[in-house]
Amino acid sequence: MRVKGGTRTHYRHQKILRQNRGYYGSRHRLWARANEAWLKAQWYAYRDRRNRRRDMRRLWIVRINAAARQNGLSYSRLIHGLQQAQIALDRKVLADIAVRDPQTFARIAAVAREAI
Repeated sequence: MRVKGGTRTHYRHQKILRQNRGYYGSRHRLWARANEAWLKAQWYAYRDRRNRRRDMRRLWIVRINAAARQNGLSYSRLIHGLQQAQIALDRKVLADIAVRDPQTFARIAAVAREAI
């Protein structure tokens, strides 16, 4: 005898269709198309959470490099000088200081220049 899904299948389908509200065309109406769209969206979300970290690090490096060059250093020399001076500031914090407080960044750059 065949076992049918019945109400469980209906609830499972409705759960996916509820999550796909706002999708275009059959992607929010038809179960099979909606399930494909949902799976793809979940895969993109997983991938792009990792890509966002990569993109943010690139942005921080660009900002630090711009501020370092205003203070007469290249990015690599600044980072090397900070390591030599044993100043443990990560790129996120350095980029924030470079944007919000250029005077403090200039002092950090001066310490890095002396340590080289």
